Amino acid sequence: MVDMVIVVALIGTLSAIAIPLIQRMDEAIALGQSQRMVASELQQARLKSVASNRIMRVRFNCPTGQQFRMVELVGTPTAPATQDTASNRCSETAYPYPAADNNPVTTPNQDGPIRRLDYRVSFGASQTVEFRPTGVAYSVNADGTSGQPFGGEGIAITLTKGSQTKSVTVNALGRIQAQ
Repeated sequence: MVDMVIVVALIGTLSAIAIPLIQRMDEAIALGQSQRMVASELQQARLKSVASNRIMRVRFNCPTGQQFRMVELVGTPTAPATQDTASNRCSETAYPYPAADNNPVTTPNQDGPIRRLDYRVSFGASQTVEFRPTGVAYSVNADGTSGQPFGGEGIAITLTKGSQTKSVTVNALGRIQAQ
């Protein structure tokens, strides 16, 4: 009986030590998975832009927090169409994935699905990233216009989980790197 009590106490002690470690590991996995998902979506947008000769954007917190979506620009970078800057631009109802038609003349027909981060992960301050058919990355202004490629080191899309952060950087040449 004494041996049984000692074994149960030992198992309880080891469990008390292991459970917090497993929870931290699970949180780190969720943050890393979200980082890889964002980097992958940015890379897909860049490749789709080059392959389809269309301007593609990746919008963050779109349509709501913890979500992002690759969308095709409607209009031009200096004069986006009203529907491109509309509040429902990320709606899968208004702009379904896959597109209702495959006609390359109509836009948008290159939009991707809405992607969702792990519920414990959120975006920091993230701006919309635009990829041109040359593969170059541009920043998008609040009014939907874009004009200059990213300068210097580019931008970082920050992902946060509690006190932990990871980022994905995009430079002017369109290079995407998870850090």
